[in-house]
Amino acid sequence: MKNNIASMRLRAALLTSCAAVGLARTAHADFGRSNPAPLPLYKTECAACHIAYPAGMLPAQSWQQLMAHLPKHFGTDASLDAATTTQISTWLQANAGTGRRFSEAPPDHRISKSAWFVRQHDEVSAAVFKRASVGGAANCGACHGHAADGNFNEHDVRIPK
Repeated sequence: MKNNIASMRLRAALLTSCAAVGLARTAHADFGRSNPAPLPLYKTECAACHIAYPAGMLPAQSWQQLMAHLPKHFGTDASLDAATTTQISTWLQANAGTGRRFSEAPPDHRISKSAWFVRQHDEVSAAVFKRASVGGAANCGACHGHAADGNFNEHDVRIPK
């Protein structure tokens, strides 16, 4: 009898631990591989204008195209010196999204136009993205308060008025 109670308590503790680990893993979006901390240079250069999007949000092909066209980066000249461009580009491609979800580059290499993004945001009306307080689909931090940390947990979403 004691062994059964001890065994049941051990199982309950293990299940609780596994659930906690599972919840912790879902706090960060799964983009096809683990999301490493951003390369400091990437965070410094790219997060000067927008969040340092997790590299796993786009396939390598998209990162290659985006980095190759920095002088015309979505209407802005985001040019970097050759060494910085190479370093960031190499890191982005090495940590890019993989698997079936990333088998095709999204239109215009935009995260917000990728099939998985559209699916994840299908309940959000286009009017929400047009609000001045949101500023567009690319402004993840407007609704995802921890986006800059790579945390896109839907339980933490707060859509501004």
